[in-house]
Amino acid sequence: MSIKSIDPRITRANIDVNSSPEEVLKPMSHWQTYECFHQGKRGEHHVHVGSLHAPNDEMAVILAKEQFGRRARCVNIWVVKTSSIFTFDIDDEDIFKNNQEKSYREASGYKVMEKINKYKKEHKPA
Repeated sequence: MSIKSIDPRITRANIDVNSSPEEVLKPMSHWQTYECFHQGKRGEHHVHVGSLHAPNDEMAVILAKEQFGRRARCVNIWVVKTSSIFTFDIDDEDIFKNNQEKSYREASGYKVMEKINKYKKEHKPA
């Protein structure tokens, strides 16, 4: 029985379940997967534009520039190893629940409308 993986190169290699991929794959034949983000204009958010495979970080940046930086306007590219991205499990969704008691953020406690209206009345253009 061979290893099934979300990486099609692993599945295509027909690696036996009892052996490790490092024993079977030659050096540089198993590239890492990177996620690419690009920034269209200064000040905009970086947007995920796709994934790529590269042997190392330096080549990932070069390949990302060639793949995602020349089609559309791009001023910056971020490249991150897919294995370095940490996500929360769906069971941990309670950490995103908001505290409903946030009255301290509201300006309702300030009594300034009388002063504002008085100022507007006094400085009304003639």
